[in-house]
Amino acid sequence: MTAPIERPMKETLDHIVKTAGRIVLGKEHEIRLALACLLARGHLLIEDLPGMGKTTLAHVLAQALGLQYNRIQFTSDLLPADILGVSIFDRERSAFHFQPGPIFAQLVLADEVNRATPKAQSALLEAMEEHQVTIEGETRPLPEPFFVIATQNPTYQIGTFPLPESQLDRFLMRISLGYPGVQAERELLMSQDRRELLRSLPPCLEAGQLLDMQRAVGGIHVSEALLDYLQALLAHSRLSPRFEHGLSPRAGLALLHGAQSWALMEGRDHALPEDVQTLLPHVVAHRLRPRADSGEQDTSAIVAELQSVPIP
Repeated sequence: MTAPIERPMKETLDHIVKTAGRIVLGKEHEIRLALACLLARGHLLIEDLPGMGKTTLAHVLAQALGLQYNRIQFTSDLLPADILGVSIFDRERSAFHFQPGPIFAQLVLADEVNRATPKAQSALLEAMEEHQVTIEGETRPLPEPFFVIATQNPTYQIGTFPLPESQLDRFLMRISLGYPGVQAERELLMSQDRRELLRSLPPCLEAGQLLDMQRAVGGIHVSEALLDYLQALLAHSRLSPRFEHGLSPRAGLALLHGAQSWALMEGRDHALPEDVQTLLPHVVAHRLRPRADSGEQDTSAIVAELQSVPIP
């Protein structure tokens, strides 16, 4: 018999979702996905049309989790130094002084990341993977915890530079918010401005609580049968003729850690195949590409094929 997760932790996570839901209306499932991504120590990509609340969701999560927050507005003239920082000569001391860039924060919002050139986009790669940056030959650690939430507009819009596969693979999940429901939109139109509500939003966590929750995610039990299921999904993606290439080992780890964090949020101390299936579209869709000769444009059918893989 497995024991449930300590009740106060689940109640705290539910409270975070409820608090964020007061600002981002009608998007409880998307908020839970975003929170699960951060609990799994992953980075999040939010793709949607402008004005859907992508930036607001990132700011709400930073505020609710009590994280230091910086926003970087990606534009076509953005330089890597604008993200990482630069050394400035101090005449009084006759020495160079490093001025940290906005990447030195616990939660960094890379807003409209696909409006910057690949050179600027690549400045995020080491930070996202290694939680450190190397500038002028010196390696500097980033704060702990460290997350990147990137937003991007659909690639068919003017002035976008599609993210390369190597950078997409560094995002544990990709989600979309979509249009609000009728009732949520009516409340949004009639209620107080979201930015004013954000200013009065109290943190839901104390210092160190988030790290404790992340450690709890690592303690979620994963059975041999669940590992068999994960490997069956990876193998199917690599053998199917519909895919340009299969899922990487990093994608397998993303599914594993995502399932563990989802189980934690559900109040369980063990992960289930249902956890994997819930997160599968958000973890693999941005990593898979239809074969050029298949004629498919959308990955939804490809993800559906993976969801049909039998559970051992």
